Amino acid sequence: MKFTMTSFAALAVAGFGSVAFAQDRTEIRVMWYSDGIEGEIMQDLLDRFEESHPEIDVVLDNVAYQVIQEQLPIQLASGQGPDIARVTNLKEQAEHWLDLREYVEDPAYWETNFGDRFDWMRPDGSDAIPGFMTQLTLTGGFANKTLFEQAGVEMPGEGATWDDWIAASKEVMESQQLPAAFAIDRSGHRISAGTASYGANYIGDDGMPAPIDDGTMSFATKLVEWTEEGLMLPEVWVSAAGTTYRAATDDFINAQIPFYYSGSWLIANLSTKIGDAFDWVAIGTPCGTEACAGLAGGAGLVGIKYTQHPEEVAVVMDYLASEEVLREFTERTLFLPAHKGVVEAGGLNFQTDDPNVAPALEKFIAASGESSPLTDALPAWKWGNAYYGTLVTRISQVMAGEISLDEARSMMDQDIADQVGTASQ
Repeated sequence: MKFTMTSFAALAVAGFGSVAFAQDRTEIRVMWYSDGIEGEIMQDLLDRFEESHPEIDVVLDNVAYQVIQEQLPIQLASGQGPDIARVTNLKEQAEHWLDLREYVEDPAYWETNFGDRFDWMRPDGSDAIPGFMTQLTLTGGFANKTLFEQAGVEMPGEGATWDDWIAASKEVMESQQLPAAFAIDRSGHRISAGTASYGANYIGDDGMPAPIDDGTMSFATKLVEWTEEGLMLPEVWVSAAGTTYRAATDDFINAQIPFYYSGSWLIANLSTKIGDAFDWVAIGTPCGTEACAGLAGGAGLVGIKYTQHPEEVAVVMDYLASEEVLREFTERTLFLPAHKGVVEAGGLNFQTDDPNVAPALEKFIAASGESSPLTDALPAWKWGNAYYGTLVTRISQVMAGEISLDEARSMMDQDIADQVGTASQ
C-alpha cells in the first residue's frame, strides 16, 4: 500500500487524537481486599461504571488484608497511597481520609443514609464525610452441624457460655479425631468480644486507654489454657509473630474444627467454599459472666486525602454509595447492609441457593441486638488498634511459652502507653 504525505498526516492526527483521548482519562486506583467473593462483584460494578463514565479509568488493586493492615499505614504516613481504599482501621487513621462533603453531589443523601456511623471513621469533633461502610459486620461463631451430629453431641443452645461451647466441641473433637475443638482468629478485634463478655473495659474516663483489667485477663487466661490443653488450634496463634493477622477460615472449611469464632463477613466465603460438603450454622457470641455480645464493625470505603483527583474520586464514590448499587452489592455479597435506605426498604433478595445462608444471616441480625458497654464503644474509639495489637502479640507469646500471663499483663500496659506516647509526639 502506498502512503502519501496526506494520508500519513491523517494517520498522525488520528494517532495523536487517540493519545490525547487516553491522556484525558483520569485513573483512579482503589486498594481493595476481600474476605470472599466481594472483589469480583466490585469489579463488575466498576466495569459498568466505566461504561457510563468513559472519562474515568478505575483500577481495582486486589491485595491481601495484611497489606491493608501493614503497608497502607506506611504509605499514608508519608502522604501517599491510593485514591480510594477499603479499610477496617477507620478511626485511628481518620486524619488521612478525604472529606468528600464539598465534592459529592448531595451531602444530605450521605448524612441520611450513612451519617449514624460517620463517627467510626472521622476525627472526633469533625463533620467530615470520609466515605461509607461497605457493610456492617458482627463477630460471631460458626459450628459444623454435621460434625456435631456425627459425634452425637448436642450443640449448646441460647445463653450458652464459652465454657459450654468448648466442652461440647471437645467431645466432637475426640469423637471425630479432629486436631482441635475450636479456633478464634488471631485478631485483637475478634477476642475483644470475648474479653467484653467477661466485663473488660479498655476505655478510661478521659477517653484514653485504661490499664489492662481483670475482665481482659479472664478471657486471655482461658485462651492460653485452651491452647495448652490442645483444644484451641495452636497454629492459628503461635505460628505467627507480632500483630500479624491469621484467620482459621480454611481450617473450618476443611472440617478440621467443629467450632470457629470469626464474623458475619465470612458467610459468602463459607457458602462458596463449603458448598454441600457439610451443614453449618451461625451461633452468635457465647456468654461470659457479664455479656453475650459480638463486636460490631465493618469495612469502610474511604477517599484518601492525598489524591490528585478529588472530584473524580467523589464521582466514583457517589456511584458506589447509591442505593441501587449498594443494594445489589449487598444482595450478591451476602453482607449485612449499612445503608439506611436499603435497610428500611427491606425485601433484600440475597442471591444464594445455599440453605445454610439465610438462617446464618438471620442469626447475626438477631445477635446485633445484644450489646455491652465495651462493644458499643469500641467502633468509634481511636485507640482500639493499640489495644488489639498488644493483646495479640503478648497472648501469643504466653501460648508459645515465652512469657507468663503476669508478665504479659504488664507488657501490654507498657505497649499501649508507648503507642499513645508515639502518637502524641
